[in-house]
Amino acid sequence: MADKNQWKAFVLIKFGTSTHLNFARLTKEKIAKIERVKEVYGVFGRHDIIARVEAPSLESLASLIADKIRSIPGIISTETLVVGF
Repeated sequence: MADKNQWKAFVLIKFGTSTHLNFARLTKEKIAKIERVKEVYGVFGRHDIIARVEAPSLESLASLIADKIRSIPGIISTETLVVGF
């Protein structure tokens, strides 16, 4: 990790199967406004959005994902990939 004081991760986010592109865009904008979210991309494939996040501790990273991202209506699952090297 370039900054030893920050945990970096990519969060793969999935919506329900019947969501529309407009919903995806609005949700992407909501996620982008969350503190510690550095980048957000809408993608095609098994997931709908990928967010790059940073947090000062593993606990705050978990809280960011559980309390801020997963609480957005319409999000049905997340998968977190913590940067290791």
